[in-house]
Amino acid sequence: MIRNYAGLFLSGFSSYIATTTDILFVELTAIHRGLLLAVEKGIEEMVCYSDSLLSIKLLTEHASNYHAYVVLIHDIKDILSIRNFSIHHCLREGNHCGDFLAKLGANSDDEFSVHSTPPTDLIPLITVDAMGTVFLRA
Repeated sequence: MIRNYAGLFLSGFSSYIATTTDILFVELTAIHRGLLLAVEKGIEEMVCYSDSLLSIKLLTEHASNYHAYVVLIHDIKDILSIRNFSIHHCLREGNHCGDFLAKLGANSDDEFSVHSTPPTDLIPLITVDAMGTVFLRA
């Protein structure tokens, strides 16, 4: 999901990847598609958050040239290097909106759906998140 500096929804996407059950591939693909969507929307500066610590490590540290997803990792790193984009880890408890969109995609047959307005059930999550509500880890 892409938001402005005040936390208001700008765009988002959900996606279903039928060809794999590999969570790392899905996480990296989501980051890649999100960055491409930001580029398409003309966003020049952005901070990207993911709750996939392994994905963040692969993107911010040296990844082996023999890694199964090296091409995807390099594609993401290329986007990060040519834009004023950065990528950081966040806890799953702080990523309710991303989790909602991931579940929306997983329960859909749509390979890639861009949302120009937030799905109705996402609005309360955006509101709570924009207010800075803190959720404790269980």
